[in-house]
Amino acid sequence: MAVAKQRLQDSDIEQIMGNLLKFGVFTSAFIITIGAAFYLFQHGTNIPNYRNFAGEPKRVTELHSIWVSAIQGRGRSIIQLGLLVLIATPIARIVFSIIGYFLERDYFYMILTLLVLGIILYNI
Repeated sequence: MAVAKQRLQDSDIEQIMGNLLKFGVFTSAFIITIGAAFYLFQHGTNIPNYRNFAGEPKRVTELHSIWVSAIQGRGRSIIQLGLLVLIATPIARIVFSIIGYFLERDYFYMILTLLVLGIILYNI
């Protein structure tokens, strides 16, 4: 009894990519909402000082520091983490597209998508 080899159809790949994008956006929105709640709880009554410019603290500009301070429950860092998830979502879609093109043996589009991914990662 031979087992038929199942291949992914274009509609299957589109469905998976659509779900990936929805999951990424909803996850990001959830993380940002949690971060906003933490931030408002911690700093909701502070009065802003617009006379002196203070740049962003290191804990919200470097990836490792964002992760560490988000785990510590700092609201701004949790919001930054949610924004990083939002930025990573289309990049994950591009990676999944590369895998889909490879499975379909569509090497021309796979190479083009690899080029796009390389340009995006270089600019980050």
